[in-house]
Amino acid sequence: MKPTAKRAGSHGVRAARPIGADDRARLLAGAHHDPHALLGAHSVRGGIAFRVLRPYAQAVTVLAKGLRAELHEDGDGLFSGVLPLREVPEYTLLVTYDDNEIEAEDPYRFLPALGDLDLHLISEGRHEELWTALGARPMTHQGVAGTRFTVWAPNALGVRVTGDFCYWDGTAHPMRSLGSSGVWELFLPGIGDGALYKFDITRPDGSHTLRADPMARRTEVPPATASIVTESHHEWQDERWMAARGDRPVHESPFSVYEVHLPSWRPRLTYRQLAQQLPAYVRDLGFTHVEFLPVSEHPFGGSWGYQVTGFYAPTARMGTPDDFRFLVDALHRAGIGVLVDWVPAHFPKDDWALASFDGRTLYEHEDPARSEHPDWGTLEFDYGRKEVRNFLVANATYWCQEFHIDGLRVDAVASMLYLDYSREHGEWAPNEHGGRENLDAVAFLQEMNATVYRRCPGVITIAEESTAWDGVTRATHHVGPGGFGGLGFGLKWNMGWMHDSLGYAAHEPVHRKYHHNEMTFSMVYAYSENYVLPISHDEVVHGKRSLVSKMPGDWWQQRATHRAYLGFMWAHPGKQLLFMGQEFAQGAEWSETTGPDWWLLDPSYAAEPDHRGVRDLVRDLNTVYRDAPPLWQRDTDPGGFAWVAGDAAEDNVFAFLRYDTTGAPLLAVSHFSPVVRHDYRLGVPDTVPAWTEVLNTDATRYGGGGVANPDPLKPDSVPSHGQQVSIQLTLPPLATVWLRPV
Repeated sequence: MKPTAKRAGSHGVRAARPIGADDRARLLAGAHHDPHALLGAHSVRGGIAFRVLRPYAQAVTVLAKGLRAELHEDGDGLFSGVLPLREVPEYTLLVTYDDNEIEAEDPYRFLPALGDLDLHLISEGRHEELWTALGARPMTHQGVAGTRFTVWAPNALGVRVTGDFCYWDGTAHPMRSLGSSGVWELFLPGIGDGALYKFDITRPDGSHTLRADPMARRTEVPPATASIVTESHHEWQDERWMAARGDRPVHESPFSVYEVHLPSWRPRLTYRQLAQQLPAYVRDLGFTHVEFLPVSEHPFGGSWGYQVTGFYAPTARMGTPDDFRFLVDALHRAGIGVLVDWVPAHFPKDDWALASFDGRTLYEHEDPARSEHPDWGTLEFDYGRKEVRNFLVANATYWCQEFHIDGLRVDAVASMLYLDYSREHGEWAPNEHGGRENLDAVAFLQEMNATVYRRCPGVITIAEESTAWDGVTRATHHVGPGGFGGLGFGLKWNMGWMHDSLGYAAHEPVHRKYHHNEMTFSMVYAYSENYVLPISHDEVVHGKRSLVSKMPGDWWQQRATHRAYLGFMWAHPGKQLLFMGQEFAQGAEWSETTGPDWWLLDPSYAAEPDHRGVRDLVRDLNTVYRDAPPLWQRDTDPGGFAWVAGDAAEDNVFAFLRYDTTGAPLLAVSHFSPVVRHDYRLGVPDTVPAWTEVLNTDATRYGGGGVANPDPLKPDSVPSHGQQVSIQLTLPPLATVWLRPV
């Protein structure tokens, strides 16, 4: 706005009544709860009083239509004056510095940009779209473009916004407290997408702490820690995927997951570069979903994302939030679902993040025995505080709504559920009923799951829960024998199956008969929850060896057992998850600095066919799996499974039937001995006239010996395994065979 030439010098401006000494001191110290009452324009006797806080300014002039009036300098960066006006005009400020002049809007002429309903919902802990109310939000307010800054800091004496737009001196930008909500607010005109900022918080003891925004939706690239104002410009092209993803329940659908650590899958690629490679690779291998290790911003790359400081921001290491949206969009358009690991169990102690955020315990529990995580040197959330619970519940829906995420795998659920988790006697206090259950965490998880399922149709939540907690995947309103409603998850990682089956496979074949129950025990509880069978990143790092390297014997036997194990896993009731690199039998442990050993698939490498063969098997496992409803349609129904030979310990054989909803069967036979067994008899249903081999992990194209059953197998009238008829087949060494009715 260009004012007219009329000018009133400072001699035409009456002196304003001075600010009281206490108000002045608190304002300059960043400890005032209501700076808008002191700054800006206010009606007084005889006109309109203007007061501006602009440190380092030489002069401040009020500009309006027909008005140009220079304010008096009051010291300490304060300027004021009373103009003989009847009402507050639309005005701007001309601020003169040593080397330039800047015309700007006065932030203190604006009404609060956060509504009463938002504040009410925040106070109630029930704002399900909290990210629209808190944080930095570009907007047009009272006809002026700028950014609304809001932060929850109920213990603060004062809060100021600082950033690159004010040379990181927040003195001129104190925020106002919006009553008992604990929320502080300031609308800054002219600030928009890309601005760097933090909050300068005055603690209860008067000291200051500079904090990143807990609700920041974009951050600097670590190790830099500033928050960044952002708004999305991405135009989604996944309408078909989003409309159809909830058509069939996940537990009644094919669900095989490729787990990926994005920064190391192809090191140094951006989100957009990953979008050119990852969807094609995953689609070629036939996985239905990818699962990303946490993409939320985290300061230490070696934590793989499991120590989060930016819960609402995709890590900036690979690009912007819109770049991440582009990657998700590309995966959806390739027909691939996207899961992300989500970490509401704890957060790190970095002094610029959540720990003692406003000078007192806020996000963490006030009891040190409840807040200190004994294993990871981090802090646990206070799930009993409604605002903290709201922060996390809204975060879960945020990823699903704003980034079209199809599922959340919740990390470290067991550490949340138990008050005595990793704590010795005397280091924890029982709950109000005398038990060790964390009732606040139970209520939080139930609320999170119920909210996500209500707001985001088709989304699945998955628990990494390593104990026998009753009802992890039971509906929240169904009370179990322990007196608790279900936690409400859709799926649960089957950690017991993983430990037992890997333990079995690691034994020499001659010793496996003594550990036969390690492979069969999972069927005792397979239908107690809705399970995922995970061979995850945790099993191929820190001295645990890669999957193929866990297997005994020479290189041929290791690969053969690796292939047989995958065949057993894909046929076992439950969904599948495989970490990157294991699909081509990488021999080395995973390293987050180098990622998978892709050079193993270079045709110039002599052993490349060995690794390519395993990858070809994974592709065929997924292809046959998706086309075989018996392998996924009744994963949570005991009627969909029947042992044929569950007790063949001397032979190291496991044979079972899977059925779809029509009763059509698939026969899976896993043989974990390094010998060929000819004419091996198995009882089969008499309703099937002949069986044909549809997958054999010993096929030569996978690197096997090619021992197979090339012709259809017709049952004999020889009773076996409780059936009236049986077939005789050849069992390849260290192999899994799948057969279907001809």
